[in-house]
Amino acid sequence: MNLKTKITLGFTAMLLLLLGLGGYAFYTVQRLDRSSRNILKDNFYSVELGQQMQRALDRMETDPGAPQGLPQFRQSLTREAGNITEVGEREVVDSLTQNQAEFQRLLDAGTPPAGRAATLALLRQQTYRMVALNTAALTRKNEQANHNAARANQYLALIVGLSLLLGLMFVLSVPEAAVGPLRKLTNSLEHATEQDFTATIPIESKDEYGRVATAFNRMLVQLQEYRASTLAELLAERNRTASIVSGLDEGLLLLDENRRIILANPAACALLSLPAEALLGKPAAEVAKTNDLLREILRPLDVEAARRDQAVADAPLLRIAQRGEEAFYRLAMQELVSFNEARQKNEFVGQIITLRNVSDYKKLDQVKSNFLATVSHELKTPLSSIGINTKLLQDERLPADERQRITGHIRQETQRLQRMVSELLDVSRLDAGAGIQLDLHPTSLADVVRFATTTVEPQLRDKQIALDLQLPAELPLVRADVEKATWVLINLLANAIRYAPSGEPLTVRAAVAGAFVQVSVQDRGPGIAAENHDKIFQRFAQIPDKTGYRGGSGLGLSIAREFITTQGGRLWVESELGSGSTFSFTLPIAK
Repeated sequence: MNLKTKITLGFTAMLLLLLGLGGYAFYTVQRLDRSSRNILKDNFYSVELGQQMQRALDRMETDPGAPQGLPQFRQSLTREAGNITEVGEREVVDSLTQNQAEFQRLLDAGTPPAGRAATLALLRQQTYRMVALNTAALTRKNEQANHNAARANQYLALIVGLSLLLGLMFVLSVPEAAVGPLRKLTNSLEHATEQDFTATIPIESKDEYGRVATAFNRMLVQLQEYRASTLAELLAERNRTASIVSGLDEGLLLLDENRRIILANPAACALLSLPAEALLGKPAAEVAKTNDLLREILRPLDVEAARRDQAVADAPLLRIAQRGEEAFYRLAMQELVSFNEARQKNEFVGQIITLRNVSDYKKLDQVKSNFLATVSHELKTPLSSIGINTKLLQDERLPADERQRITGHIRQETQRLQRMVSELLDVSRLDAGAGIQLDLHPTSLADVVRFATTTVEPQLRDKQIALDLQLPAELPLVRADVEKATWVLINLLANAIRYAPSGEPLTVRAAVAGAFVQVSVQDRGPGIAAENHDKIFQRFAQIPDKTGYRGGSGLGLSIAREFITTQGGRLWVESELGSGSTFSFTLPIAK
């Protein structure tokens, strides 16, 4: 018999004993509960009704004129008639019903209390008899229930004793049958853990433990083969890890607890201008004596451990020349901690030093600085012009036409300032994730073109530029935000006026292109090189012209493209150096 069968039989027997004991206990409790419920239902309720009838008789005797005495007696008697359970109780109830009817008849006939006393006494006597009958039944049934409970206790005690004897037998036999072979198997395993894979386990039985011993002996043979194959896999994994480390674009140095260099990836070797052979296995301090960069990298290690993280954070960016360009690297350090099982505690085992290339972030920071400088310059120029022209206006000797010209110039500079501030606010809102709020509805592009050209008309007059409008008469409505579309067209016109030569015309045309209407603004300015076509739509992009003028804030075209794209259209440029530029955008036709 195998071990599983032994344990299954033992637990099955225990389960049967528990089921038998529980079933009998449940049956006994249900029987006693049912008996007590019957007593309460059959007899105790009748006794309670008899007491109510007696109280009604007392009320009828002490206060014959009370209206509720007889109805209460009749109600309780009716309930008792529906709860007759004992022998002779039916006759008593019938007699009570007849006497109650007789009492009702005397009462209706106006018989004085003395004439009703005999009937009332007879009712009381019969009520006492009914109560006595049910009280005797209560006593008898209670004694029977006590007798049944005592007999059930005896049976339960007998079954519990038998269950204890059988359970003790199983407790002593089944665990020993399970633990005995396991103890032998444990002793054999302890010999096998001594790295001697030739020490097999003796097979003494054919049960589960015998099969375990057979499987373990097969495992010892496979372990010898696995040990040889695992070494090759470990070498492959080490080579894979080395490839990952070597492929990192960040410089990586690994120091042990004695600050000896135990790993340096190719990026670190290139930054230090030293081969791996000159670094690996060497004390870092010794190599740093002849290498300025490594000496700068190791400087935070000389600070006490409590302030080392702050020293690393405060370390300046490292400037390293690469391929003729200056690159910026940020230093990062991480201490390595390993759990020592022998000492049961964490121990410091080394440090990882990384050099992260942050040149792109540095360039972005430089772009931000340039942008701030440009904005400051762009704000300063119109403000200075407005200040000078304001002082000129204060001179009362100026003729009216000169005042008008100066006022127009101030208006242009003010509009320029407003446009720049509006661009900055739009960019700030977009960067904050607020998105672009659109009011889309069918719009006439002719009205948009008319409003935009009216807005830039003073600039056209100043540079003596003629505007050539080529708008079809039956131009369909587009689905657009009037304000945003007008803003885009004004921005494109202002850029064209800025770069167009004096006296050269500007052309604004519109045409249907499939499901869209295309609007184009063409100038005859210096043009834009092909490599800058995408760059001019980037934020803060500034392409200087031949005179060195860098334009405005570098945000107008970026915001214009955001506006058009959000409305479902597209904004692009077609240009060549020396041949002028054509900026075009599309908007979907309204359905």
